[in-house]
Amino acid sequence: MSTSETSRYVRLRVEVVLEIDGPEELTEAAVGRIDTDEFMPDDERAHARSAVREDSAEALAYLVEPFDLVSEIPGIELVQASWSSEEIDYDPDAQEWDLDEEDGDDDADDEVDVDDEERV
Repeated sequence: MSTSETSRYVRLRVEVVLEIDGPEELTEAAVGRIDTDEFMPDDERAHARSAVREDSAEALAYLVEPFDLVSEIPGIELVQASWSSEEIDYDPDAQEWDLDEEDGDDDADDEVDVDDEERV
């Protein structure tokens, strides 16, 4: 198949686990981002401040900007992005966190696993 016959769209899936070792700094940075968002209505701004003060995952979601991750890559345009964050129990020794297990057979990428779709 030639390049002109293939889809121009690519879905990039990234899963990142972060350790929050400075929750106060994270919250402060998120509140700063909210306060400088000139497009956010005042009533939404008050709700957002409250949410990031109560939940580190919410604070992180306000600071992650998918456009920033790809804006410097030549030859692409970000068409759509969505992301979420949640607090989790993490055990780096548990098999469920073995990132190498997804490096298996390429044919497995074509199969749809209901459990995988629910995690997205």
